[in-house]
Parts: sequence; C-alpha cells; structure tokens
Amino acid sequence: MNEKTYLQLKEDLTAEIGRGTYKPHQRLPSQRELCEEYGLSHMTVRRAINELIQEGIIYAEQGKGLYAAEQKQQAELGPLYGFTEDMMLRGMKASSRTLQAGIMTASTMLAHTLQVVVGAPLVHFRRLRLADDEPMALQTIYIPHALCPGLLEHDLEKGSLYEILRVEYGLHLANAESAAGADLASEEEAALLKLTIPAALLVTEQLTYLANSQPIEYARSIYRGDRYRLQIVKDNSPHKRK
Repeated sequence: MNEKTYLQLKEDLTAEIGRGTYKPHQRLPSQRELCEEYGLSHMTVRRAINELIQEGIIYAEQGKGLYAAEQKQQAELGPLYGFTEDMMLRGMKASSRTLQAGIMTASTMLAHTLQVVVGAPLVHFRRLRLADDEPMALQTIYIPHALCPGLLEHDLEKGSLYEILRVEYGLHLANAESAAGADLASEEEAALLKLTIPAALLVTEQLTYLANSQPIEYARSIYRGDRYRLQIVKDNSPHKRK
C-alpha cells in the first residue's frame, strides 16, 4: 500500500470540502475515479472513504454515490459561552423550544453537585436548541432557585440564559468544569433532533461557578453527532471545585 498517497487522498478531499470546492451535499468523484486519479487499489480507496465517512466529512447514498457532508460546528467555543452566544459568533440565529420547565427539589446527587441541601428548590428546564431553525441540541439545566427567583418568568426561548443571569440577576459567571462523552440517541432524542436511528450523539456535562465558587448551573447537553465535533478549551484559572 502506498500509505503516503492514501493519506494524501484523505487530506485532499478534506481540504477541498473545507474550502468549499465541494459544497455540502454535492456529489464527489466516484470510487473508480479516485482509484484512477490516485493510482490506488479499490481496497485502499475504500479504506479512505470509510474513514472519511466515520469522521463525518463525507457520506454515501446507496446506488447514488459519495457526497460532501455539512461541516461540523465545534461543540463548545469556551466554558462560559452559552448556546446563543455560540451560534451568534458563527453567524447563525439561535432559538429554543421549551420542552419542560418548573421547580423541583434537589435529589442527593443534584444537591451534592450544586452544593445545596437535599430538597432545596431548583429551577429545572429542558430545551430543544435550534440554529437557523434546525435542531442542534437538547439541553437539561438545573439552577438553585434561591440564586435566581422568578427565572422562569423570563423568555428562555429567545433570550440567552447566561445573559439573563448576568444582567437581570447581577451574577458573575466566573468558571466552569466540563466533561464529554458519546452515546446513541434514544427514539425520543432522534425524533426531536431529526436523526435516523442509529444516530451518534456528543454528550457534555458542565458545572458553572460564580466568582465565590458557588455552583450556579449544572447542564447536560446532547448534540447531534453529525453536526458537532468537540473542541477542548484549556482553563488556566486558579479555581478548584470544592
């Protein structure tokens, strides 16, 4: 196998899609044409194609051919960027659809995470997040009610949660800790995100802190695996979780 040429094929297709030579959903050269152009065997070209499909750079339609996939968005621009700010910086319009909202009592796990007593009231809501009216993520959020009474009276479908916390409640979001993993979509998640099962999801959990080290928000976000990739943001702040 000519490993250098095999890698060159992947790099060339990735670069051409990245700079717009091939637009999203535009048909690519066939496997036979790639074999002829690069002088590779069908097995070697198939390997490159399979890896590009797994990486979400291209996709295949049976009996039709290979197509450029939509470029993935980074899942996080930084630990204190909310979804609204994130999409705005990408030139996209963010919106939300509230699926659940209310006041609940803190379970043992949530009480420990948010550093409140068991049974303390928490603001809880679950939202479908959209960018340019296309579903992008599902977010479930828990916030101590004592820190932001009346939060559910604000418009959480059009406005930014972080902006509301900063402006309306004078809360300074100072730091956050995040973790990420992967999962497969349930039937409900796939339906809300307009995915076909089996569908991969990027799952993140974030705990956001105020300047006094008090946790203000625990959020679990489920992103479409076909539209997002993970960006690790290094945090050099001296804050440590207590």
